Amino acid sequence: MCNLSYCFRTLFAIAFCCIPSVAAQRPNVVFILTDNHGAWTLGCYGNTDIRTPHIDRLASEGMRFTRAFSSNGVCSPTRATYLTGLLPSQHGVHCYLRAGEAQTGPEAYSTIGEFRSLGEMLRDAGYECAMIGKWHLGANVTPQEGFSAKHWITMPHGATSTFYDAAVIEDGRTRNEPQYLTDLWTERSVEFIKDNRDRPFFLYLPYNGPYGLGRSLLLPARNAHAEHYADDLLLSFPRREPHPWLFNNRDYINNVQAMRRFAAELSAVDDGVERILRTLEELGLEENTLVIFTADQGWTGGQHGIWGMGDHTRPLHAFDGTMHIPLIFRHPGAIAAGTTSDAMTSNYDLLPTLMNYLGLEAPEQEPLTPGRDYSPILRGQPLEWKNVVYYDFENTRAVRTDEWKYVERFPDGPHELYDLSADPHEEFNLYGQPRQAEVQQRLRDRLHTFFQKHADPKYDLWRGGGSKTKLITAASFNVGHSLRE
Repeated sequence: MCNLSYCFRTLFAIAFCCIPSVAAQRPNVVFILTDNHGAWTLGCYGNTDIRTPHIDRLASEGMRFTRAFSSNGVCSPTRATYLTGLLPSQHGVHCYLRAGEAQTGPEAYSTIGEFRSLGEMLRDAGYECAMIGKWHLGANVTPQEGFSAKHWITMPHGATSTFYDAAVIEDGRTRNEPQYLTDLWTERSVEFIKDNRDRPFFLYLPYNGPYGLGRSLLLPARNAHAEHYADDLLLSFPRREPHPWLFNNRDYINNVQAMRRFAAELSAVDDGVERILRTLEELGLEENTLVIFTADQGWTGGQHGIWGMGDHTRPLHAFDGTMHIPLIFRHPGAIAAGTTSDAMTSNYDLLPTLMNYLGLEAPEQEPLTPGRDYSPILRGQPLEWKNVVYYDFENTRAVRTDEWKYVERFPDGPHELYDLSADPHEEFNLYGQPRQAEVQQRLRDRLHTFFQKHADPKYDLWRGGGSKTKLITAASFNVGHSLRE
């Protein structure tokens, strides 16, 4: 006669083996992040000049957000926000890391190491995690934040001066890479997907293209799209006189060579997206993989007479061009194809949204994210949602609603107020006008209430806090050094 205890254990073991693990049931995640990239440059957002058929296909097979925004105007802070769900005044990365600053050498450290970040959360949920591309958050040589040592390849710095013969870090060593960087990131990503086809994986693929900065813009492209754009006028790029505030990049305003170079680099990223999608299809992973496509922050190619992002003017600016980013989700069978959402979202919303979409809980930690979960929108479910986002870049903060944008600079301005219903291109500053006094005060109060609630005094520059990075506007705060955590 069978021992009952033994029989029950045996039956339980057989039943358990026949049921996929919870982790195995969750979709893979491919998170593609572009570098310095405004939504206006993509076909699916209305651009008719630049070839992006595969990113456009991604949108046609998933959900495209028409009003997604970045909470900061430069690279390192926005990347820190995506991975932590926190604002710069919470995670302390207020500006981009300069060459050598916290990235390599004896002073290197992860600027988000004090927080539980996305890679760690997904690793602990059973995902194999890869970081392939531009890191720009410190300690670049050593795998960070839950990402696998086997699948960690990046650059020793954040800026891109060339896409060829560039320095890269792989297997803990720095070398010059003769291959085109955009293709290198794609090839390593394809290898990662193939190696992990039978287990849940998280691929963080932050391309360092299209970029759109640096003296290399004045040189012809060398990739497969160079010939296509060689004689293109690219009329989707505005031709305007430089804005009085423009501090950098005046050589690129109205310069068709710079426009062609940007277009070619973006089309190469589009090629990379095609290879990722094709790999998922060939391996039968399409329906079990959530693909997210977005950018670190917006980028202007002449709008407002500005070329670049929020750091390329004095004062720093918060125009929509530096804030508006593409945001696309594709998950066949789970997210309805060809759908759009006009919900106003920020990059600090992504982490709670992704975790909830995957059926995971983000660990409780201080400070609490200001991010809101819009995963019901992805599932086609109703959701009460307030259209408001906030911007946090050193001495420049802003609140944007459906109808208004209010911009405040510490301590003495200049301040701005725009009626976006009547003036969607932010041409007429209404700050200080008597007729707008009530709405101005209401938005000011809303801005201050938000940051009083969410900003960590340790990193709140406006209340005497410090920064982990050097500041463009250090004189505004009497901050002359970095604060390492």
